[in-house]
Amino acid sequence: MSLLRLSFASLSARTRSLGRLLLLFLAINASVRLVLALGWGGDPALRSWQLLPAMVIGAVFDIAIGVLALAPLAWLFAAWPRVRLGGALGLRRAAIAFVLPLSLLAAFTAAAEFAFWNEFGTRFNFIAVEYLVYGNEVIGNIRESYDLGVLLPAVGAAGLLIAWLAWRWALAPLVARTTNAAPFGRWRLALTAGLLAPLAFISACDVRLKEFSGNAQLDDIAGNGYFEFWHAFRNNEIDYARHYRTLPAAQAANILASVIQPPPAPGAALPFERDVRPDGAPRSLNVVLVSVESLSASFLGAFGGADQLTPNLDRLAGESLLFTRLYATGTRTVRGLEALALSVPPTPGHAIVKRPDNHGLATLGSVLAGHGYEPIYLYGGYGYFDNMNAFFGGNGYTVVDRTALRADQIHFENIWGVADEDLFALALREIDDRHARGQRFFAHVMTTSNHRPFTYPEGRIDIPSRASREGGVKYTDWAIGRFVEQASKRPWFADTLFVFVADHTHKGRGRQELTPDAFHIPMIVHAPAHLAPARIDTMASQIDVAPTVLGLLRAGALPSAQAASRWTYR
Repeated sequence: MSLLRLSFASLSARTRSLGRLLLLFLAINASVRLVLALGWGGDPALRSWQLLPAMVIGAVFDIAIGVLALAPLAWLFAAWPRVRLGGALGLRRAAIAFVLPLSLLAAFTAAAEFAFWNEFGTRFNFIAVEYLVYGNEVIGNIRESYDLGVLLPAVGAAGLLIAWLAWRWALAPLVARTTNAAPFGRWRLALTAGLLAPLAFISACDVRLKEFSGNAQLDDIAGNGYFEFWHAFRNNEIDYARHYRTLPAAQAANILASVIQPPPAPGAALPFERDVRPDGAPRSLNVVLVSVESLSASFLGAFGGADQLTPNLDRLAGESLLFTRLYATGTRTVRGLEALALSVPPTPGHAIVKRPDNHGLATLGSVLAGHGYEPIYLYGGYGYFDNMNAFFGGNGYTVVDRTALRADQIHFENIWGVADEDLFALALREIDDRHARGQRFFAHVMTTSNHRPFTYPEGRIDIPSRASREGGVKYTDWAIGRFVEQASKRPWFADTLFVFVADHTHKGRGRQELTPDAFHIPMIVHAPAHLAPARIDTMASQIDVAPTVLGLLRAGALPSAQAASRWTYR
């Protein structure tokens, strides 16, 4: 009987210890939610009563993750008296060895969630998973964007504080009452059942449980960073046919035709099936398309920006075709590249740029190649990032990236690539070479300087390097102005069409999944010898850029066999 009482006393101490550790885990995650909502949340809903259900739903995820995380320790508690590894002293050491790394992980995850939310306005998603693949760029970006001499010791101190709280509140009382009595057999049976239950719960847990409000950021507050990361890792690819309703193509075409005013007469051709023919002789112009990193329309004075960050782009806007109602198709560079190169709306899951079997497609470059152009993709970083080299190289572009630059050709670089001025200098050299050989060219130039950590050579603008996003915008504008000035002295300038468009905006958050102002970008088409200045107020998106360029060139259609895309959803 005394042995039975000892077993139950030890069982009760272990149960209380595990319960307290779980409560500590819940408190940490609740604190993260409150900081995200009150500290980084720009939405008023995050400071209202609606935060309460988000906290409750989040606690459900936290309990499931917490029980799973504590499962090894629970088994250790159950087995320890039987294996007799040093009694209470051995259990103390084993418990510390288990809790310390978990405490440091909890502190690191909280800091990572704050940084990720600050950048993307969301909890962990497939972008966070991709960051594991590109560790060099991501770690370098963190090192250049944050003061790690302060941040890492702070995270370490927070982890040690969590470990100390876990020890003092949850583990020390257990160790003091642990005996070498064999645990009760039913305790092990109950423990097994208790561990299988959360495993089943996690397996059945649906990320949609958090989607209770219709507000994207509030729903994200209800999530759990660990679960969100695991969900993104497991579901990085989306089966389109499984997750999206589809219609037969003919039925979808008839529905679309019915909403166009006036509707077509019975038997008439569908109004969106058009044979577009040039209204004049083709313009034999070169093309330079500059996709500018994170350039929201709101930065430009032409769109009401009052900070005078873009004097060069504003001047170009007044001398060119300015498209005032153009919208990005996504919030990441690969989405912009996908739309600009392929003229397709965003596909579920990964952008086509990052998908397998994405070569041999009908791109703007391939169409222009059929008209005698050499397509070139120029990038100031290493093009393996985001699969850019493989995508553009596999679709007929000549890829020129950071590896083409010698040390003496670089004034400044950060983890994302060389400064925009060095990228544009590289572009000028590559274009000069094609022109000297009599080769028409289509150069797609992708900038990087307007990206965190917003660093660039000193003395170029009146905002210090690393100071702010505004500095990144103003420096990129300075580099573009310098590029156009230098290009204007080249013999090929008069017969070149320049297109300046953003890859996406600097915004990626809001009450709705697709807030229109978060996607508003500028587009400027500059060819002063051929195009009169004008404002184009037609609503369009990045998928309309390539057809617009071809229309301005009055490029005739290619044979369908050349232009056909063989892309299928995977």
